[in-house]
Amino acid sequence: MHIFRAQNSVSENRASAGEQIVMASKAKSPDYVPTDDEEFMNSIMQEFFRQRLTEWKSELLRESGQTLQNMQTSSGQEADIGDRASVESERALELRTRDRERKLISKIDDALRRIEMGEYGYCEETGEPIGVRRLIARPIATLSIEAQERHERMEKTHRDD
Repeated sequence: MHIFRAQNSVSENRASAGEQIVMASKAKSPDYVPTDDEEFMNSIMQEFFRQRLTEWKSELLRESGQTLQNMQTSSGQEADIGDRASVESERALELRTRDRERKLISKIDDALRRIEMGEYGYCEETGEPIGVRRLIARPIATLSIEAQERHERMEKTHRDD
């Protein structure tokens, strides 16, 4: 199943420059939202998710840069011990948030790679389409809702042991 998608993706990636411009402009249209009525992971849908993931990654990188800049410019030399503790607590929280975002960027990169390989939008366990609504809600999803629920039940069962 993955081989078919990859071959299909390669032929779609060979679209003419004019077709690529039309696809990109339709996917960029603020009115375009993929639906279940379309062919799943057609070239316009792929472009929609590619742009959405790229924009999300850019936003995370921009925020990370701002955090780094703020940390470099703030003195951290508060006179009052309570103020110093508060600043350190805020800094620790910010660093934990950035670490989660760093991991998220890695997942976004993986999703972009799957788009290029023609595997994006298909469940890693079953090979079935994940579903447009789920991908809109969580563009980095790798499992269908059913597979994710099974995975979570297995985790809970093993955790309860």
